Amino acid sequence: MALRKVKGNLERMFDKNLTDLVRGIRNNKESEPKYISQCMEEIKTELRQDNLAVKANAVAKLTYLQMLGYDISWAGFNIIEVMSSPKFTYKRIGYLSASQCFHQDTEVLMLTTNMIRKDLNSHNMYDSGTALTGLACFINGDLARDLANDVMTLLASTKPYLRKKAVLLLYKVFLKFPEALRPAFPRLKEKLEDPDPGVQSAAVNVICELARKNPKNYLSLAPVFFKLMTSSTNNWMLIKIIKLFGALTPLEPRLGKKLIEPLTNLIHSTSAMSLLYECINTVIAVLISISSGMPNHNASIQLCVQKLRILIEDSDQNLKYLGLLAMSKILKTHPKSVQAHKDLVLQCLDDKDESIRLRALDLLYGMVTKKTVMEIVRRLMTHMDRAEGTMYRDELLQKIILICSQNNFQYITNFEWYISVLVELCRMEGTQHGGLIANQLMDVAIRVVAVREFTVGQMALLLDNAHVIVGPAAARSSIAEVLYAAAWICGEFSQLLANPKATLESMVRGKVVSLPGHIQAIYVHNMLKLYAHIIATAEEEDDTEMIEEVTNLLLERLPVLVSSGDLEVQERASCIVHIVTYVQKCHKNGDKVGADLALLMMGELNPVAPKAQKKVPLPDGLDLDVWLNDPPSESEEEDDEVYRKDIFVKADSSSKHKKEKYEPSEEELQRLRDVRKAEQANNPYYVKSPANANTLPQHLVKAEDIPIENLYMNVPLKIQGMTSLDKYQMVDGWQDGKKRHKKQKKRSKKKDRAVSSSDEEAPPMHVVNRDVGEMPEGAHFSDDNEADDRPEDDPHRALDINLDEPLAPNEVLPTRSHYEAKTQRTDEEEAKSLRSDAASQKKIKK
Repeated sequence: MALRKVKGNLERMFDKNLTDLVRGIRNNKESEPKYISQCMEEIKTELRQDNLAVKANAVAKLTYLQMLGYDISWAGFNIIEVMSSPKFTYKRIGYLSASQCFHQDTEVLMLTTNMIRKDLNSHNMYDSGTALTGLACFINGDLARDLANDVMTLLASTKPYLRKKAVLLLYKVFLKFPEALRPAFPRLKEKLEDPDPGVQSAAVNVICELARKNPKNYLSLAPVFFKLMTSSTNNWMLIKIIKLFGALTPLEPRLGKKLIEPLTNLIHSTSAMSLLYECINTVIAVLISISSGMPNHNASIQLCVQKLRILIEDSDQNLKYLGLLAMSKILKTHPKSVQAHKDLVLQCLDDKDESIRLRALDLLYGMVTKKTVMEIVRRLMTHMDRAEGTMYRDELLQKIILICSQNNFQYITNFEWYISVLVELCRMEGTQHGGLIANQLMDVAIRVVAVREFTVGQMALLLDNAHVIVGPAAARSSIAEVLYAAAWICGEFSQLLANPKATLESMVRGKVVSLPGHIQAIYVHNMLKLYAHIIATAEEEDDTEMIEEVTNLLLERLPVLVSSGDLEVQERASCIVHIVTYVQKCHKNGDKVGADLALLMMGELNPVAPKAQKKVPLPDGLDLDVWLNDPPSESEEEDDEVYRKDIFVKADSSSKHKKEKYEPSEEELQRLRDVRKAEQANNPYYVKSPANANTLPQHLVKAEDIPIENLYMNVPLKIQGMTSLDKYQMVDGWQDGKKRHKKQKKRSKKKDRAVSSSDEEAPPMHVVNRDVGEMPEGAHFSDDNEADDRPEDDPHRALDINLDEPLAPNEVLPTRSHYEAKTQRTDEEEAKSLRSDAASQKKIKK
C-alpha cells in the first residue's frame, strides 16, 4: 500500500499542471491547435486514472481550455467525480468547472442531486458555500424542486456567510421553480431585518429583482423598506430600495406623498452621484404619479433640474448621459422647467460622444414650442452641415422632421418655411431618409390647402433640377425618393403649376430611366395627369399647337419606358401611349376629349390613418389561408421555369449561348475618334483646348490615356429659384424685434414701428387638417397595443403571484420521504373484491 502511494506521488511529479499548460500554450503560439490537441490526449489519459488528485489536476486544465473556447462537455462525468471529493481543494475545482460548462440541459445533472444535498448539509461551511455558488450557475427545474427545502434550511444557519449565499440562491430557485415562492416568502421577508448587513442587503436585492417585473405583489413590504431607507447608511442598499419605490409609487400614490421629504433630504445631503441619480429618478416618478392630486411641487422639480444640470456639466461622460436621460423624463410632465436649460442641451450637440449627442436630440424633440421651433431647426441644420458621419447626420435629419411633424404639425405656424426646410434637406448627400422627406412633402400638400401652390412651385423646381438630386451618390442613398413626391404633387395639383408644359418636359427627359422602378412608375402615371390638364386647358383656349406639341412629346419619349425592365413601368407606359394615341386620333377628327380625360383624375384625396390597413375587416366567408386555385404540381413548376427563366432576368454569364464580345478594329476605332472630334468641334457648349496646346499624335490618343479627376462637392449644390431659409428667419424675428423696439426711446420707437410695418410682415397662419385620417367603414382608431410586453418564455410571468393570501395546506416545499409499500388487504376485503369482479363479469355476458 505504501509502495503504491509512493509510486502515485512519483507519477504526479512528472504530470503537467495548470501552470505548465499555460506556459506551453504561450511558447507554442505558431502551432497552438496542435499543442492543445496533444494536451487533450494527455488529459484524457489522466482522467482514466484512479488517483483523484490526478483527475482534479486534469479538470483544472480542462477548465482553462474551456475558457479559451474548447468544448469539454464530454468530461461531465469526470467533473462530477471531482465535485464529490471529500477534500475541499478538489471539490472547489470540480464546482468551478461545473459552473462554467454545465447548463440546465446537461444530462449528467440528474446524478448530482444527492451529492449537492450532502454538500449543502455539510458541517464545513466552505463546502456548503461552494455548493451554493456552483448551484446558482447550473440549476434547473428538477434541482430547484428537489433542493429548495435544503436551501431554505440554510436560511436559519448561525453563519451569516451561508445565510447570505442561501438568500441569493433563492432568486434562481424561484425562477426555475415558481411554486417555491409562496412557501419561502415569509422566511425571506424575515431576512430584511437580519442583524448581519450582508444578509440584509442580499434579501433587499432578491426582493427588488422580484418586484422589478411584478411590483404590485410587494406593496405590503413598503413600510419595511421605508424604515430601511430612513435608517440605513449603505448607499448600495439605498439605491436598490429607492429603485423599488420608483416601481411601487405608480401603484400607490399615497406612498409617493410620503417619499417626497426623505428623498429631497437625500438629494441635498448625499455626495454619491449614483445615489443622487436614483433619488432624482424616483422623485420624478413620484411627481408624475401624484401630479393630479398635488400640483404644488415646483420646488422639488427645480431642485431636481438644478442637480441634473450639475450632472450634465460634469466632465464624466457617464454622468452627463444619465443627466440628459433623467431630464427627458421631467420634460414629459414639466416642460417649462427643462426649456429654461435649452442652451445647455444645445451645447451637448457639440459633444464628441455620439450617444450624448443623440440623447440631446431626444431632449430637443420635447422642448419645441411655436416660438422656438424655427430657432431649434436652424441650429440643428447648421450643426448637420458640419457634422461628421453619415449615420449621425441621418439621425439629425430624422429628428428635424420628427420635431416639425409631431402631433400633426402642432408647432408649425408657417408651412412655407417647413416646405423650404424639407427642400433644403433634399440637398444632403448620402442620406437614407429620402422616403421620410417624401412622405412629409405629400402629407403637407394634402393637409394644408393654403400652401399647395407654393409646394407645387418648389416641386416643379425639383423636377427641373432632378440631375442635381440624382448625383453620383444616388446609388448609396435614398434621396431619389423625393422625386416620387415631387412627381405626385405636380401631377395631383397640376392646376396650380405656373408652366405645366415645362414640368412635363422635365419629367420625360432621358434621366428618368436611371431612377428606381417605382419612381419611374409614378412619373409615368403623373405624366398622364399633366397631359390631361394641358389638353383640357388648350382645348378651352383653342390652342391646337400646344396640343400637338405635348402629344408628340409623349409619343416620342414614352417608348423608351415601354421597353423598361420593370413590369409596372411597362404596363403604365404602354397604357398611356395608347391613350395619347387615341387622343391624337380624336383631335385629327375634330373631337375634343380633354374634358373627358381630365374627369379620370378628378376628386380630392384625403389623408389616410396610419392603422387604416390594419383595421380593414375581412369579408364574410373569406379565408386567406385557402388556395384560390389548385396548387400546381412540381412537374408543372419545373416545365414553366424553363420558359420564364430568362424573360425578365439578365442571363447568367456562364450561359452556353453567351454572345461573343465584339472588338472593333483599329480602322473602326480611328473612324469613331474622327466622328467624336467633329461633334465636339461643332458643339458650342464643349470647352475646347487652346490652339497652341501641346497635342499628341492622333494614333496615340486613347480613352484610357485621358486624365480623369474626381469632383468633390463638399458644399451642397444650389438649385436656382429655391426659397432661402433666411427669409423666414427674418420673419421669425418679427415679434422679438417688436418687443425690442418698445424698449427704445419714443422717437426711435415710432420710426422702427413704421419700418417694421412697411418692410416686414407677420407670419401667415395656415389652416391645417389635423384629423387622424380616413378609416375603413365600421372601424375606429385606437392606440391599444394588442401584444403583451413580456415574451412567452419570460420566467417572471410565473412569478406574478399574490403573496398576501394565506398559505393553503398543499403549499409546502417538497421534502424527502421513504417509499411506503402498500399494506396487504384483509381476507374480508379480498372476498369483497372477488364478489364485485364476478358481478361485473355477469353484467358483461348479459
